Amino acid sequence: MDAIFTELRLADTHSDLYRNIVSLRSQEDLYDDLSNDPSDWRQAIELELQTQPATYLSHTPIIHRPFEEAAWDEAIGFPFREWSRSRYSDGSFGVWYGSDSIDTTIHETVYHWRNSLLADAGFTAAGIKIERRVHLVRCDAALIDLRGSVTQYPMLVSANDYTITQQIGGRLHREGHPGLVTVSARCSGDVYAVLNPAVLSNPRSNCYLTYTTTDKGVDVERTPGELLLSIPE
Repeated sequence: MDAIFTELRLADTHSDLYRNIVSLRSQEDLYDDLSNDPSDWRQAIELELQTQPATYLSHTPIIHRPFEEAAWDEAIGFPFREWSRSRYSDGSFGVWYGSDSIDTTIHETVYHWRNSLLADAGFTAAGIKIERRVHLVRCDAALIDLRGSVTQYPMLVSANDYTITQQIGGRLHREGHPGLVTVSARCSGDVYAVLNPAVLSNPRSNCYLTYTTTDKGVDVERTPGELLLSIPE
């Protein structure tokens, strides 16, 4: 593994990345089940602000912060709080994954949904659906660039053997690097693995997606009823 680090370059990244997560297309308003009066919702928000410690600092007006914090936690904070095993983590620390395009996020998330979550649960029938939300998130960091190393070290894009990549992620995390950019193992796009949430900001909703299993793979809709992509098995 050490040989991979001898010829590395940095990718000075200052751009929006796409983050694709599970989320319903229809969202409920906070506190609207308590009252039909929007002024009551604001009072409930103010009470929560006074009684709960803030987990996200912002300069926006205080009335908007619960919604802003919720967006930050959903699009950025969750993987740093709920650690899990992945390509660049052995589960002992969190990694945030983003991509260079919506198509890349689709190929990545379809693979993991179909081959990990559904397969592990024994769900193989056609017609299984899941709704997802794509966020745009700003990234400002000098990231370790592994894209030029893939040809010499094909294990970086192994379909399911994460032995080497987890060692790389562990070293970068231990040494305090903000993250890395590499080639997707599922398509021709790029994947960003971020280890430090401080380099991520300004989460915004981009679009919703619906995945549906078929006899041949997974169909993806952006607009309900209109096929965007069909990912074969």
